[in-house]
Amino acid sequence: MKFLIVTFAPTLKKEDKFYSYAPYVYEMNIWSKHIKELGVISPITYNDKLLLSSFSKKPTIFPIKAISFISIQSSIISIIKIPIICYRIYKAMQWADHIHLRCPGNIGLLGCIVQIFFPNKPKTVKYAGNWDPKSIQPLSYRFQKWIVSNTFLTKNAKVLVYGEWPNQSKNIVPFFTASYSEEELVNKKQIATPPTPRNEENKSKPESIEGDDELQEKPKSLRQAQTDNEEEQIATPPTPRNDENNSHPELVEGFADNCIHFLFVGTLTKGKQPLLSVKVVHELKKKGYNVQLNMYGEGIERIHIEQYIQQNQLSKTIILHGNASKDKVKNAYKKAHFLLFISKSEGWPKVIAEAMFWGCLPISSNVSCIPYMLGNGSRGTIVNTEIKEIVSVIEDYLKTNEKYAEQVKEAMKWSRQYTLEKFEKEIKSVLLSF
Repeated sequence: MKFLIVTFAPTLKKEDKFYSYAPYVYEMNIWSKHIKELGVISPITYNDKLLLSSFSKKPTIFPIKAISFISIQSSIISIIKIPIICYRIYKAMQWADHIHLRCPGNIGLLGCIVQIFFPNKPKTVKYAGNWDPKSIQPLSYRFQKWIVSNTFLTKNAKVLVYGEWPNQSKNIVPFFTASYSEEELVNKKQIATPPTPRNEENKSKPESIEGDDELQEKPKSLRQAQTDNEEEQIATPPTPRNDENNSHPELVEGFADNCIHFLFVGTLTKGKQPLLSVKVVHELKKKGYNVQLNMYGEGIERIHIEQYIQQNQLSKTIILHGNASKDKVKNAYKKAHFLLFISKSEGWPKVIAEAMFWGCLPISSNVSCIPYMLGNGSRGTIVNTEIKEIVSVIEDYLKTNEKYAEQVKEAMKWSRQYTLEKFEKEIKSVLLSF
């Protein structure tokens, strides 16, 4: 089978290997196990920083120019390019036995139009954006959703979408994505809850937490609780993390011991609202909590975050790691208590599923299928963008140990259904269904 990917993600050549955006490549490497030849039609240059990974199967590249509509000048240039790009997409689709569209995106939009001329060829559409019919989205996104869900225009296709939505056409298939293997599940039940120590310079007398005196007699570190191999054990605050209690070498750079750890993982863009997470942690610090936020990712908002850190003297509280390897981020999930991810738009946010997988409880926004992922509040909390509300939610968890422990347990149980093995099995099933 000649399998063609149509995508806006750039394909970059280094020496004799081809690279692209890492999360997308991880997924396509799984698809590649079940095909004979791989083709990619995409731009082949990219000027900004990008977390890269290499394709496991060397692809045939059909290069096209990138297009952009962020300014009047770029829009005019892109409109001139479109006929040539469409012609090249058409020629690449002639080569293919199976067409795989990556949507939403500018190139995906053109692919949606060109595929109409190939009604007999099998197609899969991976719609990685928000499929919620009630959500407010750009016109181009709504147009792509309309084309691929129209069974007259898009024939012989399966459209893989995140979440289950009512009143969908017959070619819409609820789907998911995965990051971790069953082999990584050394222990499926260990849970640790966060400490609530106060900063020395801010505290007069720490607020008491029910059960705190008893637990101080037998403290258990988060790392210990996650690696015990016996029956389920739940560690409640405080959970000191000194070197004597931590026998595991995979310490995460930037994490301080004996504090409440928060994570942000994702691109540092306005849509992901990373600065909001920073302000929430700053507010907790001002209230006297010993907190730390570790941020993984790059983007144009980094400069604003750096300015905020400098202005408020938060260099030890907010740690910017930039792009990091999958293993480093995984270890960060294991170390952290909460994921703060208040994004404006998502499809299936892998960072939420990944955090849940390792017992890091998500606090997120009401977009796309996130309420479904969080069990409508049974395995994490949905919040709006009000800092006081988010801080109140976190304080409630810190004062209610049982609630935190139960929700972490439910989060892990749900997320660990979606392993790479199950993901590959479902992909194989989709390919064999044609």
